[in-house]
Amino acid sequence: MKIIIATIKSWNIERAKALQEKYKGIHEIVIYTQKSELTVENVRAFQPDYILLPHWSFILSDEITQNWSCVVFHMTDLPYGRGGSPLQNLIVRGHKETKISAIKVTSKVDGGPVYMKKPLSLEGSAQEIFVRCSDVIFHEMIPKFLEEKLEPVEQTGEPVIFKRRTEKDGEITPDMELEKIYDYIRMLDAEGYPRAFMDFGEYRLSFEQARMSEDGKEVEARVVFKKKED
Repeated sequence: MKIIIATIKSWNIERAKALQEKYKGIHEIVIYTQKSELTVENVRAFQPDYILLPHWSFILSDEITQNWSCVVFHMTDLPYGRGGSPLQNLIVRGHKETKISAIKVTSKVDGGPVYMKKPLSLEGSAQEIFVRCSDVIFHEMIPKFLEEKLEPVEQTGEPVIFKRRTEKDGEITPDMELEKIYDYIRMLDAEGYPRAFMDFGEYRLSFEQARMSEDGKEVEARVVFKKKED
């Protein structure tokens, strides 16, 4: 079998390379980490059975999605949670666990048929959750694409749409309970994400490495003071 794995995150790239080595001589695996690599020309030349997209932030051309089986791994139990910022939206809604849905890319955002779902805990920092998610995708889900003939099934149920969160949505405000403060810090504590913050006069305070005390009465975190830009 021939597959393309396209991803931009370091934890996925590391696992993709390990998978490539594991299946060397058995399956052909190409890894793309740049938008410029995933072109119609490159895909046509390789003719993959699947294009697998764990954490790929770029829109694919219709020519690619209509002619090859493209699969995204979405961190919600679809059709619940279609849309942007799934991890942060789940945590602010109080979810403690979720499912990773492997779905075929269609014209409907996160609305394609589902190949499989796997459970995922939402404990810990965003970085820890993303790494845990990557382990599930590369150790449990992608091997099934390589070893079995999978037929996706249409989604059922009423969709719940998530709105993509912006940097300003990470502001910690005085009315927040401790648990919510803890959640805001941890859900943005990952590579490439703007940290949770609060403004203090002319300074912006950014938070990371949050820990909640066992009795739930304290949150400890690393804080960075930086003068706000005009």
